[in-house]
Amino acid sequence: MNTNDVLQEFREVGALLEGHFVLSSGRHSPFFLQKAFIFMNPARTEKLCKALAAKVEAAEIGPFDAIISPAVGGIIPGYETARQMELPAMYVERVEGAFCLRRGFTLTKGARVLIVEDIITTGLSSRECIEAVRALGANVVAEACLIDRSGGKADVGAPLISLAQVDFPTYAPDDVPAELAAITPHKPGSRDLHA
Repeated sequence: MNTNDVLQEFREVGALLEGHFVLSSGRHSPFFLQKAFIFMNPARTEKLCKALAAKVEAAEIGPFDAIISPAVGGIIPGYETARQMELPAMYVERVEGAFCLRRGFTLTKGARVLIVEDIITTGLSSRECIEAVRALGANVVAEACLIDRSGGKADVGAPLISLAQVDFPTYAPDDVPAELAAITPHKPGSRDLHA
């Protein structure tokens, strides 16, 4: 499965949106990938995560002891990728602004962890997730994501394996082009959700 195949999956369910969006990173973009439209379809989610698991396995960087994802967006692809790889799936949640394992999830010191994300733009959530996992004494071997929308420029703090890589433009809030600024912005992401 290549980038065009992945984007076609998003197009088929109306998940590749155009307009003016404020991303979870705070950056603005004329494109938004509404992965919730993908994740509401178990067969489509399975197809993408199976391809991601195969790409991770082809990289020959395992074995892994667990997959951990950042809540909320990474939970479904993390779970499904873990199911494909027959690994336990856990997730970190924000508590007072910082990611941590909750709900009785635990990692042993030295555990080999694969972080799985949905979509990466700047890599901020990934870096925060990796930092939280490393603080527990685990070894973050790599990160995998369905789509790297930074075009390979995001530094997540670990080797990154992406199923698809795109380079959609993003802009700082004070550098939005006039044609984009003329459109009312929408903020469909999940970063500001609280448990």
